[in-house]
Amino acid sequence: MSIDGRQRIAGEISSEGSQTFGASDPTTGMHLDGEFFEATAGEIDRAGRAAEKAAREFRQTAPIVRAELLEGIATEIEELGEDLLERCHRETGLPIPRLTLERGRTCGQLRSFASHLREGRRFDPLVDHEDKSREPLPKPLLIRTLIPIGPVAIFGASNFPLAFSVAGGDTASALAAGCPVIVKAHPAHPGTSTLVAQAIERAIAASPLPAGIFSLLHGREHTTGAWLVEHPRIRAVAFTGSFRGGSALFRRAQSRTIPIPVFAEMGSINPIFVLPGALESRAEQIAEGLAASICLGAGQFCTSPGLVAWIDGEGSDTLLAVLAAHLTGIEAGTMLNDGVRLGYESALTRQGMIDGVEELARGPMGAAPCAASAVLHRVDALAFLAERDLAEEVFGPSTLAVVARNAEELLEVALNLPGQLTATMHGESIDVTLREALRPILEERCGRLIWNGFPTGVEVSPAMQHGGPWPATTDPRFTSVGLAAIERFLRPICYQGWVD
Repeated sequence: MSIDGRQRIAGEISSEGSQTFGASDPTTGMHLDGEFFEATAGEIDRAGRAAEKAAREFRQTAPIVRAELLEGIATEIEELGEDLLERCHRETGLPIPRLTLERGRTCGQLRSFASHLREGRRFDPLVDHEDKSREPLPKPLLIRTLIPIGPVAIFGASNFPLAFSVAGGDTASALAAGCPVIVKAHPAHPGTSTLVAQAIERAIAASPLPAGIFSLLHGREHTTGAWLVEHPRIRAVAFTGSFRGGSALFRRAQSRTIPIPVFAEMGSINPIFVLPGALESRAEQIAEGLAASICLGAGQFCTSPGLVAWIDGEGSDTLLAVLAAHLTGIEAGTMLNDGVRLGYESALTRQGMIDGVEELARGPMGAAPCAASAVLHRVDALAFLAERDLAEEVFGPSTLAVVARNAEELLEVALNLPGQLTATMHGESIDVTLREALRPILEERCGRLIWNGFPTGVEVSPAMQHGGPWPATTDPRFTSVGLAAIERFLRPICYQGWVD
């Protein structure tokens, strides 16, 4: 299957620029087939203008038409077959079974939004009936409903090349809302992005919808993304990635002549608190589950647990020893690309140099160019509280154990955490007092509060909240996973006196 590295703008291909880049296999370091063109300012402008023109027609389409489009995209992605999975594997190093599941999640998201559109519940209007007899003034007819916000710029994520990329949850929810999308492909998997873009184009071509509702742009330079966010036709931005990248886009969007919302998911350390009853009764079981969660996907999940805290006591030594033993024995995982690997190693080095931090375990080195070893660091609660940098995310298969002397120190650790996607407590019935003291602190700091579980694994369902206070996301009122994700791309409007 051929992969064309040019821009795909409203159903047409374009390569105005001369600057190109390629992709490489993180397991071998070998360059992969295909050269991809850096999008020019002119091409970004064309995509933006095409999206704005298409938006006027797209917003007025019946929900069933958008539902059929989403179902068509899912079918076209599935028909790419093994070619898509193989290219994605070679660009990311992610194993085929994982990618197969992710493809299923991607298509499931698309069909879930399609079903939601067919039911029509999200668009039900609120009606205040008129009352001409009301004194001293008659009451007008008021109808409040939701309309699409307009063209959305979407940035593909590195760690989910299908489910959070070209046809991922952001694209699915934006199209479901009736918003055209311009996707900035992630430069680490441009071939995968192109194949999925072609599938979307085929689905649009088979529909009555305008081609301008979708464009794909390639780019490795920061200016490419900046130009897209600053384009006057863009009305919202969706991003999943690092705090540095997301906050930079957020600042640019706010500095525009007309500021626009940025829905950025930027990272989290997803703290786990092990309460005394659980520590004493099942330290070994918790350590085993924690090790698996830390190393899942080489730690490259936004919900990977980067901190675990407890009060020193019965079971403390067991938890540390079992966790260290598991992490020491886990084979090195392959990270998505060399930039991610270097970022992981750099963050680990900085963490390890902070006073009071000691290394308790390190897994074996891997032979792959982008291999990453699992690491366990430990620090006392007082030392943690003295150094704010210890609350920053280390993106990869590591965690920091924070050991408190008493409940007051443990609560202080929680109070000093920034916003998180998730927070977790492990406890027993005996822990109810400490649990209820800790719960409101964590509720203020996270979007999903877990009891006796682990944060990795985000269920795609109507009740899921995948978001959290800054710096986890730019707007904790919204989710990027689940049916409620559509709310990011709709705005309310009230019609007065419109009887029809």
